[in-house]
Order: sequence, then structure tokens, then C-alpha cells
Amino acid sequence: MRKISRRSFLTAAAAVTAAGLLAGCGGESSSSSAASSTVASSAAGSVSAAKTYKVGVCQLVQHPALDAATQGFKDVLSDKLGDAVTYVDGNASGDSANCSTIIDGFLSEGVDLILANATAPLQAAAAATADIPVLGTSVTDYATALDIEDWTGTVGSNISGTSDLAPLDQQAAMLKELFPDAKTVGLLYCSGEPNSVYQCTVIEGYLTGYGYDVEWYSFNDTNDVNSVAQTAADNSDVIYIPTDNTAASNTEAIANVLIPAGVPAVTGEEGICAGCGVATLSISYYDLGAATGEMAYEILVEGADITTMPVQYAPEVTKKYNAANAEALNVAIPADYKAIEG
Repeated sequence: MRKISRRSFLTAAAAVTAAGLLAGCGGESSSSSAASSTVASSAAGSVSAAKTYKVGVCQLVQHPALDAATQGFKDVLSDKLGDAVTYVDGNASGDSANCSTIIDGFLSEGVDLILANATAPLQAAAAATADIPVLGTSVTDYATALDIEDWTGTVGSNISGTSDLAPLDQQAAMLKELFPDAKTVGLLYCSGEPNSVYQCTVIEGYLTGYGYDVEWYSFNDTNDVNSVAQTAADNSDVIYIPTDNTAASNTEAIANVLIPAGVPAVTGEEGICAGCGVATLSISYYDLGAATGEMAYEILVEGADITTMPVQYAPEVTKKYNAANAEALNVAIPADYKAIEG
């Protein structure tokens, strides 16, 4: 059981743990077919028949949000290139050490571009190559992930991509809108995820500006999620959970603590909210992946210089809520919120 202050949070990346390891984590090759024969014919007309592309896709863990980002990326690139593009897929099953093994396999395969889905794959790719173009997606803050000072919006090397960060000022405003009479907000997150630390650091400033007392509660991995969530629930009126891969993999465990305790959670993304939250400011991970696919096409086919490509953000955010949890906790939801489906 651990309760930490905002001054003692970790700032270095650590391995994110999830159940199981990838068997043969070097990845497996899979050919991508065109969405239709019409698309394939169109793609064939715009891409030289002699030119083919191999793209390595490293995803941190199987999760609906990350799965959607990968699917959006592949759909766009396959629609544009048809059979001219193939993918080498690797899923790290939540273990950052597996990310390095997968990326090394991509280098051996001679891929033309790497998609790094989440922070740990991005960090592994950055450490492995300075030559192959690397596009990240589902990465919250590139400056934190890559230890960049004086962030300008562009990495400036062989790395660019898209960020899944929904505006933190708007998330804090949402929490204030829903819980104006709350006094204490607990920040519940995984200490091994630097992007989670970043989000908590930024949103704390907004929350204290609204007059809330804010405390940090970190778990190291899945083994202490329950105990830390219980401590947070015992000492908080409201919980905030950032976009956090470990939390996303343990929403049932968190819900089993928060709901009986009568403590609502505002979350950084829809998947976590669907499991254990009440409300979130949601982005479309599919659209985020699709935007990354557009960037990949520009690099591979149009010759765009990745060193000058700024990181892109989701164009739209939507206020969403978990109807079942809101009812269980007797939370009144404004009319402009959209219920999470399924």
C-alpha cells in the first residue's frame, strides 16, 4: 500500500507489467489486402508495381484503445497502397523488455517504417534506430517519453507521430463541473509510466487552482493496484485516473474498490472510464491511428521529411459518461454528455 506526495513521483520510465508474455515476441508477418478490388486497383495505379513497403507494428499490449489505433493505421495505409504494403506485427504483452526484442526483429527484417503503439514501444524504437522512420501513436507526451527539453512540438529526428492526450485543462474543468462540492482529489496512476506522471503533474495545477486538495497514489504494477486503490478511495472524494496502460488493464479491479466505496473516478480516456470511471473527455483512437497512417504514406511514398513533421493531436474531444457507474454512485450527468456504448 503506497501513498506518495507530488514531490516524490518517478520521472523515469519503467516496465509496464501485464498478464502473460508474447510467445515468439519477434512478431509474425502478415500481408495486408486492399479494402476492395476497386481500392486495390486505384492504389496500384498510384504506386509503382516494383515498389513494396514493409512496416513493423509494435503494440505494447492488447487493449481496445490500442487495438483501434493499430486498425486505423493499417486501414488507411492499406487503402492507399493495397498489396504493396505488408506488416510485421509484434505485441509485447505489456512487457517493455519484449518491445526491444520486437524492434530488434524489425531491424533484422529490414522494415521501411516502424509504428510504435504506446510509449514503451516508442522508447524501444528510439533506442534501436536513428535511421528507420518511427511513428508513434497512443503516446501521451513525446517530450516526457523521449526526455526532450524545450519541447517545440517536433522531435527533430527520425521520430514523429500522434498523441492521445486530451486537453488536461478541460478534464479538470469536467471534474469541477461534476463534483463542485468535493474537497479532495486522489490521483491514481502507475509510477512506471512517465506519461501518467506527466498528466498528473499538469492536471494537479488545474485542480489546485479550483481549490481542491490533491494527493498522489501510485501503484508499481498489477500486484498492488487493489491496495493502492483502496488507500486512494479511503482518502479521496473523487479519483482522477490519467491515460495509463496499467490502469487500463486493471479497470475491473479498480471498479471493485471504488464503486463499493462510493468514490467516483474521472478518467483520461474512454476505455478506463468504461471499466471503472464515471466520466471522461474522449478521443477516437481509431481516428488517431488513421492520422498516423496518413503520415506514414507521406513519408514512404511522398518523401516527406519526418524530422520536420510535428506531432499531431486528436482533432475532436467528446464528453462521455458511464451510465451504469453514474447510476450506482448517484452522479447527475449533464445533458451534453454522451453515454459510452457497450
